[in-house]
Amino acid sequence: MNMMLSNNASIIKTGDWIKGESRDGELVIGYIESPLFDGAVNVTVVNSDNKETVGKTIQMLSKRVKKLPDSMVTNREQILFQIDLALSTGDEEWFLELSSKLNSMRQLAEGVHLTK
Repeated sequence: MNMMLSNNASIIKTGDWIKGESRDGELVIGYIESPLFDGAVNVTVVNSDNKETVGKTIQMLSKRVKKLPDSMVTNREQILFQIDLALSTGDEEWFLELSSKLNSMRQLAEGVHLTK
């Protein structure tokens, strides 16, 4: 898997969720689509100050992005979205990890229904 270093010295890789600042100073939240040369990355934008970039892949300087902690991605829709991403990138380990999280959420929800 391709890896790179960012300004915060944590390893950022394809599929990681990031937040950063675009060339125009807009806040961007998305995930790494792929690394590029010269310290840049392709980021698929999930949320941004600029609504026109949402859903598009843009280039950003890796020094302007910061990896988001995994704990920030916790709701069912985000996990399903990440499962699709893991499948499309062929990341089996990530897919299995996300599937396990989803199953845990289902078991927890079923337990809540059973106790009422």
